[in-house]
Amino acid sequence: MTRYRISEAAELVGVSDDTVRRWVNDGLMAVSKDASGRQVVPGEQLAARAQAMAAAGDDRSRVRRSARNRFVGLVTRVEIEGLVAQVELQCGPHRVVSLMSAEAARELRLEVGSRGVAIVKATMVVVETEQEPA
Repeated sequence: MTRYRISEAAELVGVSDDTVRRWVNDGLMAVSKDASGRQVVPGEQLAARAQAMAAAGDDRSRVRRSARNRFVGLVTRVEIEGLVAQVELQCGPHRVVSLMSAEAARELRLEVGSRGVAIVKATMVVVETEQEPA
């Protein structure tokens, strides 16, 4: 079973260490101790918590779509040059960059600090994990 230290768990879901500790204190997540005596969170509980957080900020009740990969965040950069716009969002620990028409960026009234949702639908998604020491 995969387990994460409190700081690792916090980084993975984009919250502070204190927030994870609060979840533990509130009974929303169990902890145990690793071989070094540090508190660790079970990976499956962290995954369930991350899904619950995503669902809480979800607006799917108003809109139907086929794409399932949604990243809610803040617009951190908007560059419009000619017919093209480059928009960057910071979605938790993830930076998402979108290229779109300048017209679309203007219609969406995108500006630094505004809330945005990056929706990704791809036929190929690469998944990567850390290599276990031999």
